[in-house]
Amino acid sequence: MPEGDTVWRSAKHMHDALFGELLTASDFRVPRLATADLTGRRVLEVVPRGKHMLTRVEGGLTLHTHFKMTGSWRVFPAGARWSGGPGHEIRIVLGTDTMRAVGFRIPVIDLVDTRDEARLVGHLGPDLLGPDWDQSEAVRRLADQPDRAIGEALLDQRNLAGIGNLYKVETLFLMGVTPWTSVGEVAKLERTVALARQLMLANRHHVQQVTTGSLRRGEEHWVYDRAGRECRRCGTTIRRAMQGEPPQDRVCFWCPSCQAGPAPTAVATNPA
Repeated sequence: MPEGDTVWRSAKHMHDALFGELLTASDFRVPRLATADLTGRRVLEVVPRGKHMLTRVEGGLTLHTHFKMTGSWRVFPAGARWSGGPGHEIRIVLGTDTMRAVGFRIPVIDLVDTRDEARLVGHLGPDLLGPDWDQSEAVRRLADQPDRAIGEALLDQRNLAGIGNLYKVETLFLMGVTPWTSVGEVAKLERTVALARQLMLANRHHVQQVTTGSLRRGEEHWVYDRAGRECRRCGTTIRRAMQGEPPQDRVCFWCPSCQAGPAPTAVATNPA
């Protein structure tokens, strides 16, 4: 599932392309919204909310999309060839006289009154990349579940919105705690949240998600997707295991030497 910085960047590209423009093309290729038509409405803004995207148009309507594991928006000049997947994977097209925004494989598409947006995103915690980011509130929500594993708590979008599996494991490596450490045992909870945001802020303007400071291929991450390889700090073999209950479980990567705290005893150590 895309991290919040990916959604932030996608929303920015769409906003830059469509903001203030009149929609001259509107094609919903999902049965539930097959008759919806946004042509003739001006785009007011495109904003991210955690891993959700909100496209607000004139007339008090909001197009809500969520990428889940497969979706993406692509923006093209009008008349240009579209890339991103075969035509049958296109779920929605929005266009102006000069630009086209094409949604590929987007599994969640809603069209609601703007005043009803809270019904779709009101449950989310503070947005790590949002203009109204509230670190104290995010920390408070995490601290309210002291017995919960920090890895699961960080991924719970009701606590803080936008962090995904990559930034979860990389943040916890840099903080020196395993994903299975209980929230109440994390000594520097505020620093943990601040670091996750810092990593996402640093990557929001480019496709590469780098946490080590190195842009060289294969050197971008500390532990993410590096099971079976040597830890960049100590040389210990990076471990891999699942965390959480299916279907919400996620793969975790960690260094058993650099990170303190509980961890599964039976783990895969072969390269992922």
